[in-house]
Amino acid sequence: MGCAGSRDKVDETSKKIRKPKAWKHSEAITREQLTQMREEFWDTAPHYGGTKEIWDALRAAAEADLTLAQAIVDSAGVIVQNPDLTICYDERGAKYELPKYVLSEPTNLIRDN
Repeated sequence: MGCAGSRDKVDETSKKIRKPKAWKHSEAITREQLTQMREEFWDTAPHYGGTKEIWDALRAAAEADLTLAQAIVDSAGVIVQNPDLTICYDERGAKYELPKYVLSEPTNLIRDN
């Protein structure tokens, strides 16, 4: 009995999404800096191609917990290339690349006390 088919039957285009592996920013940053980087990315992302609807869905997924994120990408028809959402496609083949900093926090985030 092989492992390959024993999981729930999942559409070929959909992968179980997960948070990116732990990563470190080039320098320690504060939560405010991280938030600003994220805002700048989401403001400019639609200019790199693809549709606003998919970018909006990816932003909602990036800011949601994994179960909700999975539901969002599935219902938006997003084709997940990398399970951590760093590379996705829409049904027309447009590529969407998300930097890790919009998907999770770096290990060297400066925590405010």
